[in-house]
Amino acid sequence: MATERDRYRMVRLIRGFEELALELVRTGDIVGGTHPYIGQEAVAVGVCSALEAGDQLTSTHRGHGHVLAKGADPARLLAELTGRETGLNRGRGGSMHAADLSLGILGANGIVGAGAPIAVGAAWAARLAGQSRVVASFFGDGALNQGVVLEAFNLAAMWQVPVVFVCENNGYATTLPASVAVAGSALGRAEAFGIRAVAVDGMDTEAVREAALDAVAYARSGAGPVFLECTTYRFEGHHTMERRMRLGYRSEEEQENWRLRDPLHHAAALLGDTGEVDREVAELLAQAREFALSSPAPEVSGAADHLYASGLRPRAGALG
Repeated sequence: MATERDRYRMVRLIRGFEELALELVRTGDIVGGTHPYIGQEAVAVGVCSALEAGDQLTSTHRGHGHVLAKGADPARLLAELTGRETGLNRGRGGSMHAADLSLGILGANGIVGAGAPIAVGAAWAARLAGQSRVVASFFGDGALNQGVVLEAFNLAAMWQVPVVFVCENNGYATTLPASVAVAGSALGRAEAFGIRAVAVDGMDTEAVREAALDAVAYARSGAGPVFLECTTYRFEGHHTMERRMRLGYRSEEEQENWRLRDPLHHAAALLGDTGEVDREVAELLAQAREFALSSPAPEVSGAADHLYASGLRPRAGALG
């Protein structure tokens, strides 16, 4: 994603992928629904475009955008969502647990804030191994009240590990407004631990990228962790089930005002003519759909596979 064209293409891909996922939820090909990332694409694309190939990330229950932006094959990700053997994790992870270690994707996570300590551990391990790796950890504003996130802040600051904490503040933890849920401010939470904290417009891919480039360089230099608060908005509900529940916690006016700042339109305006890219993405998604729906489901006989770890080596001296 070195150019504006590349970044627009990725925003378009994520948007189209999520729209396709919504269609497959309606048809029943994706069981259990998804947490759509529509509206927040600028954050994933901006941050991941600032990472190097060897860098890693941890994601959230709303993680398709992060996984795609880090380079995952959309066909294999869609196969994962539809529970097929050809999925990133052989259909066993589904929407909320997609991972690809070969790309540095340490996994999406259904537990709010659970990726933050994993990111700190991964960054600490990389430093011990002498690797100049940065780990980005995505989470939402609701995770700011999770104790494990604050513990991760503390360890990251104490150990000065190369982590970029990315708070995707979309204003709501499910249906609870951040304004009545988060005491103080998101930046203040990080600053209390001595972590460098920066606010950025999370609807602007280029603004996020610039902030992320600076944050990644800072972390990689050994200066310690960085916290980015990306103010953004999800255009869909918290979960696809909201379409049936018809919850009224957001006004039409609020939603329309945010749609005027659509990151897809902003990225398109920078590029100008997007026709060729749009056609490329449409074809790629059509191929992904065909691949996923024509792939086999896992064999029932293998349902218990991978439930337990094997081949683990004990830490030196542990069996002393």
